[in-house]
Amino acid sequence: MSEVIISCKDIVKTYNAGEAEVKALQGTTLDIYKNELLMLVGPSGCGKTTFVSVMTALLRFDSGSCEVLGKEISTMRDEDKTAFRGKNIGFVFQSFNLLPSLTAIENIALPLTIAGVKRQKAQVAAKEMLEAVGLGLKADAKPNHLSGGQQQRVAIARALVHQPKLIICDEPTSSLDHKSGQVVMELLKKITQEKGSTLIVVTHDNRIYQYADKMAYMEDGKIVKVEVS
Repeated sequence: MSEVIISCKDIVKTYNAGEAEVKALQGTTLDIYKNELLMLVGPSGCGKTTFVSVMTALLRFDSGSCEVLGKEISTMRDEDKTAFRGKNIGFVFQSFNLLPSLTAIENIALPLTIAGVKRQKAQVAAKEMLEAVGLGLKADAKPNHLSGGQQQRVAIARALVHQPKLIICDEPTSSLDHKSGQVVMELLKKITQEKGSTLIVVTHDNRIYQYADKMAYMEDGKIVKVEVS
């Protein structure tokens, strides 16, 4: 049996919406294992983003337990959560979130420079990641000179440059055409397998379901079904 990387049990999260309460998570339970590619799917508003925000220590929850990489995140201080994310988690977003004034290599190096890595060392690591995603010749290109698929590959390189144990992708292919989406998923799967990372993809894009090792279906704030490919 593979090592459990994330173990969430009976997570409850309630939002106050005026005088009403909205239960975003209603006893959500899920185990995620080392090196697997898990896709979290379900209708809009079912709690996917809230659940991922809980397991990455971005959002406090009301009750339950969530252990990530051996740490119970509900007991961590805010500054420890920030350091924990910076060391262990990489994020890939639908909108790429690249800084327009920076080149591709500067965008990729950013997590390392923020973490205090010397510029030259950060640039070397960024160059290696840029080559790994097939964009070695685009080091000096700014985002507005890259296609959508190329920008997403730069975003993937940025998410992986500090070699995190956990990669979180929020709709990484929904703004891409089918071919670019396939390229992105093949890259994500290949690189994370090589690095020994665990990959969680939140998606509505059924074109990429084939890449999943496991599918977790959410409805009304609960995991209702888990399928292993």
